[in-house]
Amino acid sequence: MNDKPRPSNRAAGGHLVSAPRPMLAQAVADSRLPAGSAAEPKWDGFRSILVRAGGGRAILLSRRGTDLTAAFPEIAQAAEAQLPDNTVLDGELVIWHEGRLAFEFLQSRLNSTKSAAARQAANHPAHYVAFDLIRLEAQDIHMLPYADRRAALERLFADRRLGGHWTLSPSTTDQSLVDEWLTWSAAGIEGVVFKRLDQPYLPGARGWRKYRVRDTTEVVIAAITGTLQQPRSLLFGRYDARDHLHYVGSSTGLTAVAARSLAGALTAADVQHPWRGQVLDTRWGRASREVTLVKPDLVAEVSADVSPDAGGRWRHPVRFHRVRAQMHPMQAPKFEELNEPPREDDLHDQP
Repeated sequence: MNDKPRPSNRAAGGHLVSAPRPMLAQAVADSRLPAGSAAEPKWDGFRSILVRAGGGRAILLSRRGTDLTAAFPEIAQAAEAQLPDNTVLDGELVIWHEGRLAFEFLQSRLNSTKSAAARQAANHPAHYVAFDLIRLEAQDIHMLPYADRRAALERLFADRRLGGHWTLSPSTTDQSLVDEWLTWSAAGIEGVVFKRLDQPYLPGARGWRKYRVRDTTEVVIAAITGTLQQPRSLLFGRYDARDHLHYVGSSTGLTAVAARSLAGALTAADVQHPWRGQVLDTRWGRASREVTLVKPDLVAEVSADVSPDAGGRWRHPVRFHRVRAQMHPMQAPKFEELNEPPREDDLHDQP
């Protein structure tokens, strides 16, 4: 393989492990399956190259080359027990929880101690969703067409009877199935990836295409960054069945036009604001920023590229579209209203 090993690619004992950079995808705006291509679901997880080296060692590497092996001991153990030596897979680390992919449980694995990672693996076990086979028993196959690599990956799953922590990612050339996958964002399917059937695996290149789902919905504007006259971004809430306002996410930076349109509609909050005195975490998993509370009487239409997590928050900033002036805040979707996800088996059993 022409891709040099990265310095961080060392398995237990300090042995250098040869692994390619992952092939990447370029965003597209069209969900139609291109001619001569297959589609796969885009999973809400951690991208990972899995190396089963000689001598029984296994290592998991992130997209940037970070060693994730200690954080996912159950996957490393499964690879050492079930995969042949000198085999390299490309795939996604995911964790299922209550019928959806729970990115927050993946996040909690990072920087865990060995004992903490073992406890989390027992309580919320991970799966490795394999979607490409790069090396098989010391034979580099990355220059083979996708169709041939896919066939080899399917044979590997069948011959080794891979189950448990292993999932073979669905792949299809059927547009109707692509359309169905695009309705499963509530389960953690972010969109689809298109791969040419005749294309080799190109480490580090954006040779694939990805289409991300963006769902439109309504939320209540409850705070802003910036000033009332020049808001920079919006913070959103949703009321639950008991009329408590929960923080659910923030917007991307507002355009100048959007900021001007909101400037005259925003009203400073009074002392009764439900978030008064709270410290808001305005970016998922990151430190909070200084915010200005506003009267929560405006409903906004927004679009998000992934459904809320298990805690009801969007991990990614969402796009503000417009104010729904005729909608009362209590008419916006309730905090508890998440789409019913498909069964986990539906995602695993697609051809």
